[in-house]
Amino acid sequence: MRKKKTNNLSFYIPLLLILTMSILIMYHARLINDIYKNHFLKQSIFFLIGIFLLRNKEKWASLELFQYSPYLYWLNLLFLILVLFFGSTINGAKAWFHFGFFSFQPSELMKLSLSLYLTEITTNFNWKQKHNKRNYLCQIFILFLFPSILVFLEPDTGAILFYFLITLTIALSSKIPKKWFFYLFLLLLIFISGFFILYFQKQDWLIRYFGTSFFYRVDRLLNFQKGMQIENALIAIGSAPLFQINLTKTGIYIPESPTDFVFSLAANVFGITGNIIILICYILLDIAILKKKNTQKKDSLRIFTNAFLTSFLFNQIYNIFMNIGLVPIMGIPLPFLSYGGSTTIVSFLFLSIILNSKTKLRH
Repeated sequence: MRKKKTNNLSFYIPLLLILTMSILIMYHARLINDIYKNHFLKQSIFFLIGIFLLRNKEKWASLELFQYSPYLYWLNLLFLILVLFFGSTINGAKAWFHFGFFSFQPSELMKLSLSLYLTEITTNFNWKQKHNKRNYLCQIFILFLFPSILVFLEPDTGAILFYFLITLTIALSSKIPKKWFFYLFLLLLIFISGFFILYFQKQDWLIRYFGTSFFYRVDRLLNFQKGMQIENALIAIGSAPLFQINLTKTGIYIPESPTDFVFSLAANVFGITGNIIILICYILLDIAILKKKNTQKKDSLRIFTNAFLTSFLFNQIYNIFMNIGLVPIMGIPLPFLSYGGSTTIVSFLFLSIILNSKTKLRH
């Protein structure tokens, strides 16, 4: 019993610390711009909902989520289609449904729906005596492709990266020969190389066949080290003191600071020590989730947890690297620290399933 309580504390303490720092950052963000004035209240509500999901995980997560995952996936796909027609446009992306005080982003929920569905398909595939490997790969590729096309039209490039990571991680858990994945990476390498050749040598071809909008999206990604966002983010981190608690004075302005650039904003609120604490908390969370995966007895839950952990790690690394100018700027927030209802609640839903030992599985 004592060991179980220790394991729970090793998970909940860093999570609660990140949530507390996020609340304080959102309180500070109201001073930056009027559009952030309600972020403190909304983020508090999102966290309360998330904590409720964790505290009551055995009441709702005991549902046969994996068995009903196809219905969740196709319903979510319908939401992605509807948002293209009836959604609200924010920062150039038509990706949100607005319901008064709150909004909902279907592309975030698709991370959960896709993970559940692909886990169920992969677990069934692994347990069958006769494997049809090509059919399995075609099936998971199509399930990855449908939402990727729809979010590309929004556009939301960051979501496609997560769908790819989830799909690849789950596929690697299947009984597919690993040499097939080597061939896949080889094809991707050829495709990416060909694309860069076109970008640097035949830009008129890219514009002609993919359109001006697509070309400028690519151009903005490849020239990510230029622009006010990244310059101000680097200044915010570079000029931050070792330690402070600043809730009343605004620092250098960074567009989208409560979401994509929350790590830089944290330096303005807590100093460099705050950034270090955030990094330590994420490392402890990652270790706790990894330990939980190693104790899970069901294949489905291990595959599902592995998919979440891979995307969770990528999320942390990419956002922090984006804040210090090492990778292109994309709409990838820092989980549990950045502002956002859909991202936060979906992350809590993932954790609720992972931490619930009584989740019903067929395998």
